[in-house]
Amino acid sequence: MRDTRLPDHRGLRGRLQQFITHPRVQAGVLVLIVVNAILLGMETSPTIMAAAGDFIRLADKAILAVFVAEIAIRLFVHRAQFFRDPWSLFDFAVVAIALVPATGPFSVLRALRVLRVLRVLTIVPSMRRVVGALLGAVPGLLSIGLVLVLIYYVCAVIATNLFGPVFPDWFGNLGRSFYSLFQIMTLESWSMGISRPVMEEFPYAWAFFIPFILIATFTMLNLFIGVIVDAMQTVSEAEHADTLDALDRTQDHIEADVHLEVRALRDEIRALRTLIETRAGS
Repeated sequence: MRDTRLPDHRGLRGRLQQFITHPRVQAGVLVLIVVNAILLGMETSPTIMAAAGDFIRLADKAILAVFVAEIAIRLFVHRAQFFRDPWSLFDFAVVAIALVPATGPFSVLRALRVLRVLRVLTIVPSMRRVVGALLGAVPGLLSIGLVLVLIYYVCAVIATNLFGPVFPDWFGNLGRSFYSLFQIMTLESWSMGISRPVMEEFPYAWAFFIPFILIATFTMLNLFIGVIVDAMQTVSEAEHADTLDALDRTQDHIEADVHLEVRALRDEIRALRTLIETRAGS
């Protein structure tokens, strides 16, 4: 027999899990994240800090205490499983950064407190889907990125050899050529700023810049977008399939329960009929 004087951790864990997963609690945490983001933005204003700095710092510490309490509850409820969930680890990391004293060599961590705002990603399901899709698209994006790096390298070597002696500021070495080509790829002042001045010295330069823009800007960047869209569609289809499976399982359970109830009713009817026949025969 269980000693009733000992605390019922299993029951307490269940109640705490219901508490932290309650929609109102999740909505409250989301509101605190938004308020905390606003407070961190207000801390960047010397005027606001001079007028209400003590209140802002106190509110920031109070919100941080709530976040720490939430993480502690989740650790108590999920225990080892907490560290198997990437989203939980992310929440733990951004809250732990805020607890490190932001002085001396750790002063840079003071600016990283704003990472707490990213906890919105772990609470809002639609944002989690977007991040999940982006992470799923990483292998494809890396492949496209490697192709783009090869194109950059080839074009940088060509541009350095062709235009470097006359335009050393733009194409004097591979590093400068890479940066200039990146500027051209973003279409930032590529024509009047780089291409036309180069074409005044090298009239054939258009045959280099236009194919580069067509390949690097329009083709490769559209491939990036295509991979991300495909990843988003894959995630949506997977969630849709999971929803259909859950509905099928629910329907199977309902049908099984109905079948058992119908069988129980038939057994009761047979028992009543037997009882009636027995009494009628006697």
